[in-house]
Amino acid sequence: MNTPDGFSPAHALPDALDPAAIAFTYVDGRLVVREAEDAPRLPSLGEVRAFAQPAVLHYLGELCGRGCVAVGLAADAPLPPGWKASGLRALFFRLPDDLVALAGRAFQILEWDSTHRFCGRCATPTVIRAGERARECPACGLIAYPRVSPAMMALVIRGQEILLARAPRFPGAMYSALAGFVEPGETIEDCVRREVREEVGIDVDRIEYFASQAWPFPHSLMIAFTAHYAGGDLKLDPAEIADARWFALDALPDLPSPMSIARRLIDATIARLRERPPGQSPGDAALESRS
Repeated sequence: MNTPDGFSPAHALPDALDPAAIAFTYVDGRLVVREAEDAPRLPSLGEVRAFAQPAVLHYLGELCGRGCVAVGLAADAPLPPGWKASGLRALFFRLPDDLVALAGRAFQILEWDSTHRFCGRCATPTVIRAGERARECPACGLIAYPRVSPAMMALVIRGQEILLARAPRFPGAMYSALAGFVEPGETIEDCVRREVREEVGIDVDRIEYFASQAWPFPHSLMIAFTAHYAGGDLKLDPAEIADARWFALDALPDLPSPMSIARRLIDATIARLRERPPGQSPGDAALESRS
């Protein structure tokens, strides 16, 4: 879920919108695709207009010179034979990564558009603001930009073990890193310390940034870190955590999809731990590798 190579973002509709533009089309929160024997494909704008009238249309920009649009259809819009609406997660590894990333971007923009049709201050219907991606209240002037909710993810290290947890909503026996949303007034590092303490009862230090990833479920930005165990015993918050354990590097449970930043964080941390001598932090190993 990163900005694809070759993509130039934009928000202003061209004077003439090419019917061959890629249409990231959603109906009731699901992406419209045409099923084929080899892989599903996305419709062009011309194909969408042939079977339904877009209720919402936002320009996204160009991918390698081809226009891209986010299209919202009415929830009861019928799809012709051969077309179906699918959850975006189900299309991971079935659509190319660049199209999945832009489908996520389109979803976030359409979700913002649908949830900001009325002013949150005075309830007046909002209008699209000229010159930027925003909705504006014509009565009181309140401006609503697309919402992005920052969330931290933390993989806690203790020697040659990592802490993985299961949330009640996780499928099967999957375990992952801890995560939680940033609260007003917090730094992301504050959030790491608070969420780890609240969810599993331990303290951490040596918080190190790993990477970030847009996560359109529905509008998060996941910011991933490693952190080191600094004390305390595991004490789980049952509302958030079904189970949490320290796992040795050669005895790992089921892990998240490789599409997720959680899996990238886990895989990269395990690789670094296996390479470093006991007692050396992953950050120290990274510095040595660059020296």
